[in-house]
Parts: sequence; C-alpha cells; structure tokens
Amino acid sequence: MIQACGVEKWFSRRGVEAKALENVDLDVRAGEFMALLGPSGCGKSTLLYILGGLIPASPGQILMEGRPISGAGRDRGFVFQESALYPWLTVAGNILFGLKLRAAGRRRQAELDRQVGDLLKLVGLAGFEQFRPNELSGGMKQRASIAACLANHPKMLLMDEPFGALDAQTRRVMQHELLRIHETSGHTTLFVTHDIREAILLSDRVAVMSARPGMIKEIVDITLPRPRWRHRYEDSQDMMRLERYFEELLQHDVEMVARCTDPEPVN
Repeated sequence: MIQACGVEKWFSRRGVEAKALENVDLDVRAGEFMALLGPSGCGKSTLLYILGGLIPASPGQILMEGRPISGAGRDRGFVFQESALYPWLTVAGNILFGLKLRAAGRRRQAELDRQVGDLLKLVGLAGFEQFRPNELSGGMKQRASIAACLANHPKMLLMDEPFGALDAQTRRVMQHELLRIHETSGHTTLFVTHDIREAILLSDRVAVMSARPGMIKEIVDITLPRPRWRHRYEDSQDMMRLERYFEELLQHDVEMVARCTDPEPVN
C-alpha cells in the first residue's frame, strides 16, 4: 500500500541540527493495521507526517501503491491526538463537510444524509448528529474525528496517538471501538503509540523504532486471532508474553532517552 524507502529527516533549530530519522525502510500492506512503537522522541510522528505528505523527507522516497508522492492527498486520512473537528459545526455537519467536498454537487442531500447516518452507526454515535464538539466527551470527539476522516473515503488512516489525551477507562473503550471499526471497514491503518499493550491489542504487525535518530529495529507479527473486539486479550498468556518481549526489545532505547541531554527530541 505505502512504502518508505531510505527515509531520513533532519531538523534545525537555533543553529542546532538534530537527526530525527535514519535510513527508514517500511512497507505497510493493504488492509493491515500496523503500529509504530518506540520511546518518546524517536521520530514516530515525524515518520507518520512524512508518509502523509505533511512534511518532506530530507533524503528518501514515499511510494503509494507504487507511485511516488510528494504531498498530502485524500487517499491518506489523519486522526490526531486532539480532535480536528470544526467547533461551529455539529457532528453531522463535520462529517457532511468531507462528503460534500467529495461529492462536489453530484449527490443528492438524501444520499449524503444516509452516508452520514452509516458513519455515525459505524463509530457508535447514532443519535448525536446535532451535538457540537464542545458538548461531547473526549472519546466521543475522537469517534466523530474518525467518522469525519472516513467520510473522505481514504485508502489509508494515519493515526497519531489518537487516544493519548484520554483517561485510562475511556482509552480502553476506544481501543476496542477502533478494533471493531477496523475489522468492520478493513481500512489500512498506521497507528503511532508508545503504549506496548495498545500496539499488541490493535495490530497485525508492530514496527519497533529505536531511540533518536529513529530506525526500524524490528517488525513483529501479532498472531492474536481476530475479531479481537469481541474478546478480551489483555490478561491472556499470549499478551503477557508479547509484552515482555517488547519491553526487552525497547529497554536499551528507553534508557538512552532517559539519559539524553542533547537538543530536544522530535516526536
């Protein structure tokens, strides 16, 4: 689906240069859920933004379905840690905004309303069509953000720690909701997290990144059976075994970050 080939990234601030990524090669397959897991400041979000076309690679190339890309496009949809909803629009209005852009006047309002209803059911927000973002909880805002993103029919979802600002209980609920949405819709998804359990629960594969400059240390297959949203794997032996493996894999890099006194890391 999407490939990073030899991607590197340098940042310069106040005359100090910092290398965020080094020689990253990554291939996200169509239909899979892949997590980018690594310590704080390893360049996970930077790589996600490069893949999404929001910032350029220093050297390196991004291929989408075999074709080079150099900027953002509707084939890649973003969900950020903070919801990107328009505060003056209702939940339905936020979703309709993307649908109308795609339709460009070619679809009747009744058809657009039906699609809004389908998306609200998919993300569990049926009945909240006329609510505005400031009337929603944090988890509900993220559900609405996912629906608004899906309204553009992207081929791929790029998610930058979308549950990072939520409380632990809401985060757990949203993880299972995202599993249900992914296993229902089948969208290719790349998900940034520093939470080991979250990466294991959600993913088909986990790409583990080193401390800055970020490199792909290892890609681990997650063989927990699907559909996972119908089951509770958090306390299973397989989950605990995988969790220990990732902790050992990341231990050196986490210790490096804790000792680091260099310029501020890039997330």
